[in-house]
Amino acid sequence: MASSAGDPLLPAEPPHRRRFLPPSIRLKTSVWSELGGAVGDLGTYIPIVLALSLASHLDLGTTLIFTALYNFASGVLFGIPMPVQPMKSIAAVALSSAHLTVPQIMGAGIAVAAILLFLGATGLMTCLYRVLPLPVVRGVQLSQGLSFAFTAVKYIRYDQDFSRSSSASTSVERPLLGLDGLLLALAALLFILLATGAGDDDDSAINGADGRAATRRRSCGRVPAALIVFALGLVLCFVRDPSIFRGLRFGPAPLGLVKITWDDFKIGFWQAAVPQLPLSVLNSVIAVCKLSSDLFPEQAELSPARVSVSVGLMNLVGCWFGAMPCCHGAGGLAGQYRFGGRSGASVVFLAMGKLALGLVFGNSFVTILGEFPIGILGVMLLFSGVELAMASRDMGSKEESFVMLVCAGVSLTGSSAALGFIAGVVLHLLLRLREVDCGELVGRLRARRYPWLL
Repeated sequence: MASSAGDPLLPAEPPHRRRFLPPSIRLKTSVWSELGGAVGDLGTYIPIVLALSLASHLDLGTTLIFTALYNFASGVLFGIPMPVQPMKSIAAVALSSAHLTVPQIMGAGIAVAAILLFLGATGLMTCLYRVLPLPVVRGVQLSQGLSFAFTAVKYIRYDQDFSRSSSASTSVERPLLGLDGLLLALAALLFILLATGAGDDDDSAINGADGRAATRRRSCGRVPAALIVFALGLVLCFVRDPSIFRGLRFGPAPLGLVKITWDDFKIGFWQAAVPQLPLSVLNSVIAVCKLSSDLFPEQAELSPARVSVSVGLMNLVGCWFGAMPCCHGAGGLAGQYRFGGRSGASVVFLAMGKLALGLVFGNSFVTILGEFPIGILGVMLLFSGVELAMASRDMGSKEESFVMLVCAGVSLTGSSAALGFIAGVVLHLLLRLREVDCGELVGRLRARRYPWLL
């Protein structure tokens, strides 16, 4: 990662300000870079939140306020651009033919939160993290990254109807021209690609280049490409439908406890929490801890127990008020890192933006998001997915790559991270079994005086 020492683009902090800022949210790059990273995860966040608000009547204002608090706490506690993402399996079930009610959605989130809190507090999550084979973790990351990329391409190519699902691609191809046309999405993709390259434009990646080329690439890498593209999308919301001004209502949504019955808990647990649990354990805790050690090797490794407890606590509070069930996620971390996030300041900036929108517009902000160009969201999600998938490039042997690819393939085919995880673990154990020397094992047993084995 590029050093910020002597960087003319990084303003020096006054000594009095440096004393009052926690080390976790002190800038490691420029303000613009951190702001660019702040919006790097919105390609996942916006479609799911918008779909739940339209189809399941989730209160967007409440969700914005609570996820802002989650973002702020995560930035301060972890010191990296730790994302706050929707629990995707719960959202998928809620938007499917099951059509879960808001109390059932909250019941599912509370159930997952309680289990993760238990696993983190007892140390069981740390034990699982230590014994889980690296190729299996990479397989989960690869499958999630490719899944994001596939969804992103659908967002770019086809019109979407988020009133039915967060990934409801129609068979109608996106028009070539227009304020949400294919050309707009391709222009955004080209701009981000020229500005950020393959995402490796740090000093370590350009030391071998000649001075002029290195300077040019570094200058391009400082452009907050994701922030510019996202700001363009917000402007286009009002251009596409100026009447949304009339639908805006100023002021936060009133907070109130959600009445969750025992039946809501049962339905939410069996239909939504059970499929969400494997994804939360694998992608929201284990994969995000491993990815953070890859992206930030100079920092202390994230504790799986702390991450698990973090997910548990934030949902055990927010879900009672109707905030969308959330977790951390490797895809969000990859996206925010890809677009410039290098410290907790990135998600603190995001928290400030969400909190302002939640307090000023409340639930009426959904009218703005409803007009956001989905092709632009697809472009941002594509880069995030590819960045996550690229974390799997460090497999050192054909055997490790084999386990990783089988795990990813099963996960993608069955649309189940749990199924891919089980397949990967079983395959890893079978390959280890081939290395066992049966003759030596029998000899040891014979030495222990088990003559019946001979």
